[in-house]
Amino acid sequence: MASGVPLSKKFLAELIGTFWLVFGGCGSAVLAAVFPYDSAAANPLGLGFLGVALAFGLSLLTMAYAIGHISGCHINPAVSFGLWAGGRFPSRELLPYIVAQVLGASLAGGALYGIASGRVGFALTGSNPLATNGFGAHSPGGYGLLPALTIEVLLSFIFLLVILGSTDRRAVVGFAGIPIGLSLVLIHLISIPVTNTSVNPARSTGVALWVGGEAIGQLWLFWLAPILGALLAGWVYRNLMEGEGS
Repeated sequence: MASGVPLSKKFLAELIGTFWLVFGGCGSAVLAAVFPYDSAAANPLGLGFLGVALAFGLSLLTMAYAIGHISGCHINPAVSFGLWAGGRFPSRELLPYIVAQVLGASLAGGALYGIASGRVGFALTGSNPLATNGFGAHSPGGYGLLPALTIEVLLSFIFLLVILGSTDRRAVVGFAGIPIGLSLVLIHLISIPVTNTSVNPARSTGVALWVGGEAIGQLWLFWLAPILGALLAGWVYRNLMEGEGS
């Protein structure tokens, strides 16, 4: 996958791809799911959980076909670690990919903050300002640290199994983006109430940097859990599920 492509082009592709994922996914939550909202009548007019989940899945799906042939469309440090653990990604490219992903996500977070700030009354308040991730008081459903850790590890594990299986040489060629994108939709439908859904350390970092405070203080979980789940999936697929010649 993406063999023979210069690292500089892969870096740019990962930066743009992660920007789009965060801008599309978090943007749907910040700009469309919250606003417009008639608080007096308690009548939400914007997107609900389903709309935000679809936005994340569609952002990934579109980028899979836009940059998959360039960088493999990781756009997620956990994916890079999982593919590395599965023997699909070289160690020397791990750091450049992660830097590109975090930079792209941070630029998207800044763009969203700048746009949202143009709305009268906008403030970084509430449990998940700028679509940040969190647990305890910063969990949309009030879930504590252990449930948040558990669901992020578990869903990251499944997400990487879908990616590894869909991109296996034995899988149908050309369709990997569809199950991968749909799996991200399902992941969000399950876990938005718990952590506001990360499974992607860059996505979490890109918005948390602009919010600060507890969003930064809880960020460690959204690096640890997705990467741990991804590493486990990479090991399991490589050692227990991968066939000869994969």
